[in-house]
Amino acid sequence: MTDDVLAAVGPRMRALRQERGATLAELSDATGISISTLSRLESGQRKPTLELLLPIARAHQVPIEELIGEQPTGDPRVRPRQIVRGGVTFLPLTRRPGGLQAFKMIYPAASDAEPEPRTHEGYEWFYVLSGRIRLVLGEHDVVLRAGEVAEFDTHVPHWFAAVDGPAEILSIFGPQGERMHVRARPAHG
Repeated sequence: MTDDVLAAVGPRMRALRQERGATLAELSDATGISISTLSRLESGQRKPTLELLLPIARAHQVPIEELIGEQPTGDPRVRPRQIVRGGVTFLPLTRRPGGLQAFKMIYPAASDAEPEPRTHEGYEWFYVLSGRIRLVLGEHDVVLRAGEVAEFDTHVPHWFAAVDGPAEILSIFGPQGERMHVRARPAHG
């Protein structure tokens, strides 16, 4: 990389992070790069390396070319890279860290495992695209079918899994305080 290209990377990284509403601490958590290193990169006090740029591009879900200033192709499509955790396939549908995150999630046919409700920071909304999803939320135990929606504060103990075969959902995770305005309703049958 030439000196001019390198000098432009830091300001471009800062602008991208700020455009996405992420703090240095959030980017540090997402990349494993220290806040001080990120700050020095953004201010131009540290030269960017491939080892630093790759996790930053991955966290922002942008091609590395966007960080180094290659002209964008103009293609607005998000090209999700699937992530599989605990048998669930996650397809990210948004590019920005922090703020609202959208995912298509594919749940395999569930075993007869007992629900293990958990809590964490944030708020969640999901729409069932296909199949059926059992949601245990606090004292509620409901089954949602294709076309139904649930929303909840993730501080409430919750657990969900596919029922009677695989299921797909569209899920939006938000930081604490974000609210979508659709509620789950009990299923009958």
